[in-house]
Amino acid sequence: MIKSIIHYAHHLMKEAVNQGDTVIDATCGNGHDTLFLSRLVGENGHVFGFDIQEQAIANTRYRLDQNNRKNTTIVKDSHSNFIHHIPVDKLTRLGGAIFNLGYLPGSNKTVITKSETTILAIEGILSHLKQNGIIVLVVYYGHDGGVQEREQLMRYVQLLDQKLYHVLYYGFINQKNDPPFILAIQKKD
Repeated sequence: MIKSIIHYAHHLMKEAVNQGDTVIDATCGNGHDTLFLSRLVGENGHVFGFDIQEQAIANTRYRLDQNNRKNTTIVKDSHSNFIHHIPVDKLTRLGGAIFNLGYLPGSNKTVITKSETTILAIEGILSHLKQNGIIVLVVYYGHDGGVQEREQLMRYVQLLDQKLYHVLYYGFINQKNDPPFILAIQKKD
């Protein structure tokens, strides 16, 4: 069966990430991906979640507390600054990262992700990502600034060296109203 965007994003993470890995939720939002990743890496793994909005941090912490998840560190900062918050011993086990680009559902739609900071984060994560590790970007672009972000990200990922990375595009082409799509970058052996 064809998987929905979120289900396929999680499927990709399950395929690449192992128990004990370090992973990044680059946009905590309401904490759904953070919780998923916390379960995925298990008690010996660790999730570092980032968001610039206090509401997203609070929502994520609440969701994690409700599910008794302790293997997480939630940081109110841009994902482009991840390197300042993750200890070196955790970076050596970096198995993957997930981004949900756009805005926090149910909040101020003018606070959006920007391609400049997202690309900085991707570049930094790629330099620390283990072999066969993955970055999954769920690109929501049906808002002001979204089309520009989509175009800049597409240009960036198309230029990644095919000898070093697999880059996947996954999306539904018969849906209306700017349906989200996935860009996934896997580091080759």
